[in-house]
Amino acid sequence: MGEAAGQSKERADGGDALVLRALGVGPLRGVNLEVEPGEIVCLSGESGSGKTRLLRAIADLEPHEGEAALGSDERAAVAAHCWRGWVMLVPAESSWWADTVKEHFLDPVPGSMEAFGFDEGALEWEIGRLSSGEKQRLAVLRALSHEPRALLLDEPTANLDPALARQVEAWLRDYCRREGMPVLWVAHDQDQIARVGDRHFAIRGDRLEEQPCSRN
Repeated sequence: MGEAAGQSKERADGGDALVLRALGVGPLRGVNLEVEPGEIVCLSGESGSGKTRLLRAIADLEPHEGEAALGSDERAAVAAHCWRGWVMLVPAESSWWADTVKEHFLDPVPGSMEAFGFDEGALEWEIGRLSSGEKQRLAVLRALSHEPRALLLDEPTANLDPALARQVEAWLRDYCRREGMPVLWVAHDQDQIARVGDRHFAIRGDRLEEQPCSRN
């Protein structure tokens, strides 16, 4: 379990589970998984194994088999734009369509800008000046500002230096647990998986196989 680093597993009572039923996309078939409120499930696999496609299928951005639900809300019964606002995907490379950062945000989660290494002035920055790492961090903050009910993260700290990556992951882990938000987190670093993951699944061919979250 992801408590190897001695972190508390206490979670908020609220929130809904993210449930996948017989989901299939690309080579993956028959994915059945329930991510509890406040739980972080890490996902790993070889390059090209289908990690990103699975996240996109859950967000209803990729044709797929099977179904997903958030609590009692079935994806098929929800308008696509509503579902994607509830079950929000933060891709490895985010899109930015306006000139400044603040045009993409609602109000940032209190304390989140500082935790991610920014001051409030970063909201005034022009998109053209952002580095890849800044875009990556701001994309997560942008998603959280829109108050999703579940979060799909595709390697959210891949472009960060180790110290900042650990700072970001610690804040995210604690926030999602406190808010009762189910999270699927694509990661390769086994140490990071041990720090943030409650469970860990690896893609092996056409299926998910559960793995230990910590190194033996």
